[in-house]
Amino acid sequence: MSSLAIAFNLTVLGVLSTALAASHYNCDGPLVSNLLQASFEKSSQSSISNAPHFAKLNRRDGAGGWSPQVTDRQPWLQLDLRDRMEVTAVATQGRYGGSDWVSGYLLLFSDTGRAWKQYRQEDGVGRFVGNVNADGVVHHKLSHSIRSRFLRFVPLDWNPSGWVGLRVEVYGCAYKSYVADFDGRSSLLYRFNQKSMSTVKDVISLSFKSRQAEGVLLHGEGQRGDYITLELHRGRLALYLNLDDTRLRFSSGRVAVTLSSLLDDQHWHSVLIERFNKQVNLTVDTHTQHFRTKGEGDSLEVDYELSFGGIPLPGKPGTFLRKNFHGCIENLYYNGINIIDLAKRRKPQIYSGNVTFSCSEPQLVSTTFLSSSSSFLSLPATLSASGGFAVRFQFRTWNPDGLLLSTRLALEPQRLELQISNSRLRLTHHMSAQQKEEVSTGHRVNDGLWHSASLSSRGLQVTMTLDNEPSSTMELGDHMEAGDSLYFGGCPSSSSSDSYCENPTLAFQGCMRLFSINSQPMDLNLVHQGRLGDYKELQFDTCGIHDRCLPNFCEHGGQCSQSWSHFYCDCSGTGYTGATCHNSIYEASCEAYRLTGSSSGLFSIDPDGSGPLGPTQVYCNMTENKVWTVVIHNSTDPVRVQGSTLQKPYIMKFNYSASPEQLMALVARSEQCQQEVVYSCRKSRLFNTWDGSPLSWWVDQGGERRTYWGGFLPGVQQCSCSLEENCMDMNYFCNCDADTDSWANDTGVLSYKEHLPVSEIVIGDTNRTGSEALYRIGPLRCYGDKSVWNAASFYQESSYLHFPTLQAELSADISFYFKTSAPSGVFLENVGLKDFIRVELSSPSVVTFSFDVGNGLVDLAVKSHVPLNDRQWHYVRAERSVKEASLQVDQLPLRFLEAPSEGHLRLRLNSQLFVGRTGLSLSLNSQLFVGRTGLIMTPGVSAGCPGHCSGSSSLCHNSGRCIEKNSGYVCDCSQSAYGGPSCKEEVSVSFNRESSVTYTFQEPFSVMQNRSFQASSVYRGNSRARENMAFIFMTTQSPAMLLTVSTFSQQYIAVILARNGSLQIWYHLHVDRRPDVFSPRPSSLADGHLHRIRIHREGKDVYLQVSNGYIYKRCENFDEEVMQAGSKGFIGCLSSVQFNHMAPLKAALLNRGSSLVSVRGHLVESNCGAPADSTTSHPLSDQAAKTNKDNVSLHDSAVIGGVVSAVIFITLCVVVVMTRFLYQHRQARRDTSIKEKEHQTNLEIASTILMVITVPRCSALGMVEKAQCKGLLR
Repeated sequence: MSSLAIAFNLTVLGVLSTALAASHYNCDGPLVSNLLQASFEKSSQSSISNAPHFAKLNRRDGAGGWSPQVTDRQPWLQLDLRDRMEVTAVATQGRYGGSDWVSGYLLLFSDTGRAWKQYRQEDGVGRFVGNVNADGVVHHKLSHSIRSRFLRFVPLDWNPSGWVGLRVEVYGCAYKSYVADFDGRSSLLYRFNQKSMSTVKDVISLSFKSRQAEGVLLHGEGQRGDYITLELHRGRLALYLNLDDTRLRFSSGRVAVTLSSLLDDQHWHSVLIERFNKQVNLTVDTHTQHFRTKGEGDSLEVDYELSFGGIPLPGKPGTFLRKNFHGCIENLYYNGINIIDLAKRRKPQIYSGNVTFSCSEPQLVSTTFLSSSSSFLSLPATLSASGGFAVRFQFRTWNPDGLLLSTRLALEPQRLELQISNSRLRLTHHMSAQQKEEVSTGHRVNDGLWHSASLSSRGLQVTMTLDNEPSSTMELGDHMEAGDSLYFGGCPSSSSSDSYCENPTLAFQGCMRLFSINSQPMDLNLVHQGRLGDYKELQFDTCGIHDRCLPNFCEHGGQCSQSWSHFYCDCSGTGYTGATCHNSIYEASCEAYRLTGSSSGLFSIDPDGSGPLGPTQVYCNMTENKVWTVVIHNSTDPVRVQGSTLQKPYIMKFNYSASPEQLMALVARSEQCQQEVVYSCRKSRLFNTWDGSPLSWWVDQGGERRTYWGGFLPGVQQCSCSLEENCMDMNYFCNCDADTDSWANDTGVLSYKEHLPVSEIVIGDTNRTGSEALYRIGPLRCYGDKSVWNAASFYQESSYLHFPTLQAELSADISFYFKTSAPSGVFLENVGLKDFIRVELSSPSVVTFSFDVGNGLVDLAVKSHVPLNDRQWHYVRAERSVKEASLQVDQLPLRFLEAPSEGHLRLRLNSQLFVGRTGLSLSLNSQLFVGRTGLIMTPGVSAGCPGHCSGSSSLCHNSGRCIEKNSGYVCDCSQSAYGGPSCKEEVSVSFNRESSVTYTFQEPFSVMQNRSFQASSVYRGNSRARENMAFIFMTTQSPAMLLTVSTFSQQYIAVILARNGSLQIWYHLHVDRRPDVFSPRPSSLADGHLHRIRIHREGKDVYLQVSNGYIYKRCENFDEEVMQAGSKGFIGCLSSVQFNHMAPLKAALLNRGSSLVSVRGHLVESNCGAPADSTTSHPLSDQAAKTNKDNVSLHDSAVIGGVVSAVIFITLCVVVVMTRFLYQHRQARRDTSIKEKEHQTNLEIASTILMVITVPRCSALGMVEKAQCKGLLR
């Protein structure tokens, strides 16, 4: 069956199931206006006339609404709808005739008036926007309805010139449900009328409320191996489904489809399973997963019965989790059959074991600790009859660290601390300021599940217990009794009298419940009312835990992890990087690799950049004038064909090294593609000579049959010899159609790229005596990259281009070049009803990236130290994701802003995308936009830009910048590791054991930080640690030091060859830890051949390109061997050294007279890394002279010295004398290393580079530098 039919059937199933689950359609009636006074409750009221029952929308009774007392720390207004209702919308007003209104609030719901849950909108946003005046009505239609009896409005913000004032209305309708209660030992059995039930379509829907994280909701199985099981496992819903696959029935490798999490929160969750043949939709609440089942059949065959709520018979085959469900299920439908209704009416096909038909409500009330710095709960330590003390409670959290319990002991200054540390539970007995004892237990207790913890003392022992694990015991020197108070979750401020309590790392951020002290349960209602203990930054009667990895916003298969307030993406092995794994680490084309200075070889390219397609490996041929991308397939050798007919033709399908989608993206991006078809024949025709019908053909990328061969135009059944008018028999359009006994040839090149590549060839005329064909389909070859440069000019202020709406809900990246003389102007803009995105030149030296996704205006700006309206090309890249936003201009440091943890995520645009104002070449989401389909151009816009640099990507190579001149252009190679007129000539030096170059430079701290001005307060700056390094080397020595970057704070990066010649990259970014090492491959690189190295680090992720292959790895700890390699120095040739946007080797050699450069030994300029175009290298002095002659400033002094606002010296040693004295010197300094905080994962200030040796002693510096150096080392 076609995919269209499957989609149609699943859609029909979805409509039917929705109809089954719904009991009404017009669910928007007012529910509050008719409520009695007893249905309104409040945290407090400021007066009788401000009582909560006056809080009805548009009413003016009393004082015109509800207002709490001014001293109320956590005000709330509560509604009792008298029964469970379906709520679809809410509306609010301020207090009539006053200046009191609520501008922001939370909405909580509950079935019992206890155990509240926060309602979250589509983006997971919990905050509702309220009023801006007293009488206006703000209406919110809920993205998904609430089915509950109690609602609570919790004001967050109000009129700063007034106070909280509220009138409300709730809209919805009555909700009817069929409920069954399962006690953990009960189940419902639905028995079929026949022996087995076989279905090709199934719709199963239900809602459940669970008291535990494990339990079977549904199970059925058949003798032939079919089964279906729906169960809770670790708070997630798992569906096991198999159709006619006996291998899976008896194997242990059953795979579940899992969805959602935190489903043991004692609140209702809806489930819908829709199946048609093997296609399945699983929906839990608002999240849906589509998948295809295992097995050989299309029908699900279940024998005898389906069980709900558990599996009644132990040891039944096919079961996966034997724990029965404990909780409530309502509205349980199996293919339209109301199972619970049948059970209530005691129908014979239903067996109900210990099931009741009303939902019992446990009183497990939670408390949320909101702040990781200031939350705490203080409870008195009640007396124990047996002496000692005993404390029990449950907790759940995502954070790997946090204080759970702290108490002072009777023997001061001793105290006990129970905390989560590195995801384990740790008990610490502080005997004095210097003396402590610790025990730990558990693993990954920050998994979001409920965990039970208990702490008790008896005699001279303290016992810690976690869940059902064995207890951990600590021996004491004396009897122990707790002090007056127990602090849960954190400590009060240091100004408190109980200053003994200190948060060891962070306060606890999560949920706690079931507090018991010396066997006495603690009533937290008394705490909330101020009658027991004390608290700060708590939310009572609710657990506010939220799964930030649902849905998973990590792109391209990135793995999501989370803390209480943030989520993180692990991009390991994906080929992508960035906060959400959005950016590809690979270039988009071979042309892009050429511009980075690469030579021919195998490369991974990502033709759609940050799009959904992954990277693929191709061969880049850069030895010709054009850069060819070559994609091979599974049959490139000549193939002989005999015995085929039109009825039984020979068919060969070609499988390429790239997927069809990747091939389409590659072809679309390329300027031209071609594929050679070598076809030789003997008595084998391509076309029937009588009626012209094809006897052989090939199939294009879209699956269409093509009958033109070898270079002729599409749609014409001819071969290349007809086009060239040299066919062996001019009566035919192909040589093979002459049907001779001798070999003929119809070889040609297919070049209509929209039809390429060839996906299949069919040959049908080789069955006659002496008839045969010989063919070979060559690889797909493409050249050019249309996105490298495609520009437009704007000659009027009102000129612009407009495109269809930018699709950028969750992520977008925008990159372009521009040049202008205007002092300001908008590059691009797209708006929605409220949201928008804009990139503009806001002043001659400032580029601003602005957007609003519903959290308020965000401005991210980068300021250049030189004007940007200088009629030269400048590069801009802006990116926005649900995690962060960034902006880069030219080689200025990247600016980051982190998104708020509680805010809207989706950028909702609905108008056209406008582009204009300045000459530019534009790419959005890695897709070329200028010249794209759907483009509308207004007057005053033309394709291309005047000037020689309009194609600067092909004029200046290796990050060189094209500069327009009156009579031509020149290339600024100051930020390139290459030299020469086009930045193509390598800068290479041969070293011997006695030679070295030391390059010291000053990095401008304020420029590196590049703090954005006027940034929104809801976004937080983020200085992500990253480096880019590249160089070429050739040596036969190992071990050897290749590159080092080091700072005065004893951080360093080192690239070495180990004893076996393998490459190792060392990172020592934490001076109080052992270094991390990345050892990508065991093969030796000390082989006398040229090797090109590129290294990119972002946080803990390292991406390495050795010659032409990328490798990813996360750093691991190893013993230090850097000094052993350094002691051997380096003998060989180094070339084209680049660190971030600096080229220190070239800068050092061009500035030998500078005090920042020290040269030892004999250096020989060489040509060890000659580029593929065989350009002749010239001495550096000649290059400098040639550059000066062309009036181009290399700005080496600016790069080296910079604008000094906070001087931090970093030394680069280009390599190679490392004596034993230096080794011992480094060892001595390591022993006195300065401790740094663990969260510092970047090199100090951003720094440089290369070829390492060591940081010079302070005595080698000038007076001012010496003082600064000593200050840093002190």
